[in-house]
Amino acid sequence: MNTKNKTILLICAFLSLVTVVYGQDAKKWSLKECIEYAKENNIDVRSQEITLQSAGVDLQQAKAQQYPTLNFSTGHSVSFTNTTQYNEYNEANGGTTYQGSFSLNAGYALYQGGKIQNTIKQQGLVNEASQYDLEQSKMTIEISVTQAYLQILYNDEALKIAEQAAELSKVQYERGEQMFAAGSISKGDLAQLQSQYASDKYQVVAAQNALSVSKLQLKQLLELGIDRSFDVEFPAIGDESVTAFIPELNTVYLTALDVVPNIQSSNLSVEASEVAVRVAKASFYPTVSLSAGMSTGIYSGTGVSFIDQLNNKLGENLSLNLSIPIFNNRQVRSNVTKAKLQSQSSKLQNESQKKQLLSTLESLHNDATSAQSQYLAAKEQLNASQVSYEIVSEQFNAGIKNTVELITEQNNYISALSKLLQTKYQAVLSLKLLNRYMNNQTIEL
Repeated sequence: MNTKNKTILLICAFLSLVTVVYGQDAKKWSLKECIEYAKENNIDVRSQEITLQSAGVDLQQAKAQQYPTLNFSTGHSVSFTNTTQYNEYNEANGGTTYQGSFSLNAGYALYQGGKIQNTIKQQGLVNEASQYDLEQSKMTIEISVTQAYLQILYNDEALKIAEQAAELSKVQYERGEQMFAAGSISKGDLAQLQSQYASDKYQVVAAQNALSVSKLQLKQLLELGIDRSFDVEFPAIGDESVTAFIPELNTVYLTALDVVPNIQSSNLSVEASEVAVRVAKASFYPTVSLSAGMSTGIYSGTGVSFIDQLNNKLGENLSLNLSIPIFNNRQVRSNVTKAKLQSQSSKLQNESQKKQLLSTLESLHNDATSAQSQYLAAKEQLNASQVSYEIVSEQFNAGIKNTVELITEQNNYISALSKLLQTKYQAVLSLKLLNRYMNNQTIEL
């Protein structure tokens, strides 16, 4: 094989490798793929996962308070003197002495006014609430991704409408040039057609930019790097998705109260705050604890072996302790009062979140209902506008209508297309979100 053929083969192999590597990144993402990827990689979701792990550690710590404590301690020292010292046996030590001590201590709380049990219950509720907070974070990013994804689909169809308008204007302008050459229209009429064509071409550029921006926004939500290419699938959305059944608002709200994560988290936070009051009140009651310990020590220059000293100096103790709070500068009472206030605040926040949920669902329900009605009306308007435009276009070609009438009818037709598009995606988005608030399944198109 000659050098030229080897070079060609190497180039082909390199291009094949590039195609494989970048072809993977260039795949088109479905809405479901975007949502699942965002749930795993979004920074807010990952931060909430850390918060959940921290809540789990707090729960383990609360449970550990049920068990005894055990601690070992030891201390050692060496002393240097210029004079001879004598030990308890009247034996000379010399100028250097060594001393060591060892102790082992255990403690166990027998009674703390129910503080330990209530703290475990409180942390359990907090941990469960954190799990719902994580689910809410995922639901929030899912809604954001859905909105961004549908915005891309909307902008893509808006671009097609803009391109259609530009194509119509181009045809009219080219026809106008022929009519001007034949003396059928004036130079001013031709200038109007040219101006309309230029305006429509500008709208195409603006629509292309809007589509690019919407793709960038979704890419940022997915936390994709600058080196990753990105595009989405463009599924066909038919009338069945636009005119789907809209459930009653009361049904949606009552269902959402049982399944929306932040409401469940708020309910648990209210319960946890009530338990926190009992935890604070526990400090009013006496505490009973049991403690035990043993200690020993060693000394140099005694003439007794270290092992014998450890046995001879071994001391053991066992005690039952009772502590009764009498006066603590109002600290306990203040903690109880603050816990009660926090409980009231949690209840108010819970009511506020339920009202916010109702407000959100009312808006979505109203948007869905309104968009469906407007969509049906827009379809009728589009049909009428299309027929009217086609008639006026034929009349313009026949010299019956002027350029102003033609441009007006074209704009009416394009406006009808835009209205139909807007109401279509407004209805689809509202219906998808209403359905998401009613169940715990991922949104799909």
